[in-house]
This record gives sequence, C-alpha cells and structure tokens, in this order.
Amino acid sequence: MRGRYPATAALPGEQRFWVNTVTLDHVEAAVEGGFTQADHGARTRLARPQPGDEMVFYSPRTSLQGGRPVRQFTALATITGTEPFQAFVSDDFRPWRLAATFHPCTPVDAKPLVEELSFIPDATHWGLPFRRGLFTIPRDDFARIAAHMRA
Repeated sequence: MRGRYPATAALPGEQRFWVNTVTLDHVEAAVEGGFTQADHGARTRLARPQPGDEMVFYSPRTSLQGGRPVRQFTALATITGTEPFQAFVSDDFRPWRLAATFHPCTPVDAKPLVEELSFIPDATHWGLPFRRGLFTIPRDDFARIAAHMRA
C-alpha cells in the first residue's frame, strides 16, 4: 500500500534512508568534495541525517538555471559527518554541508522504477515527492533503487 509520505522520526541510533534532490552539476561537485548539501545550502534539514544513514541522490536537471532534464538517480552515499559545516564558495554564498562517502554506482532513470517504490503515491505524478528536496524513504525502497544502481 502506498502512503502519502514516510515518517521521518527515528529512534536514536536507528539508520535512516534518504533521497536528496540535487541537480547533476551539484551532485558531481558533492561526489568530488565528499559532502552533501540540501535546500540551496540551508542548514535546517541538513542537520537531520546522522552518521551511518544512507542517501540516494535524484537529479531532475543538469543544472539549476536552464539545465536539461535528467530525471535519474545519480549517486549513492553514506553519511559520515556528525554536524553540518559551513563552506566558503563566494562572498555571498556560504552553503552548509555534511560529510558523506560516495559509492560506485551507475545512474538509472527514475521513471521505470516508480511502480516499485512505496514513497511514490501516484505513478502518474511521480515527480511530486522529489520536490521536497531532502526526505526519508523506507529501507526497502532505498534497497530497490541501490540494487538498480549497482547492477
């Protein structure tokens, strides 16, 4: 049965599984730098993932401004940082980031997987959940996505 959205609460020390919606150019920078970033560099939700949590990255476009559609799961990572840290990118952009270790994988198209994923409540509007940016998903959904990316 498909739920509207999965619960985000976890017991202390309980591993959680995340989707982070990030443009492909930012995913590539994150892989190179060993970090994740969310909500255009805001700290708020980035404080929720804990060390040992697993994260899959969904890239809707190649870049934020005028990028072409991608619509793929593009990276897999394990959270290693305990607290977000602020990075200096420019005088007017100091995003918050969280350390992560990325794993070898191959990007996969998201649309063929939507019928298999319980966090997608409506397959005809499958892109809607990704608009939330950073959110938790059930372990089984993460495992399905990761299996396709590691195949």
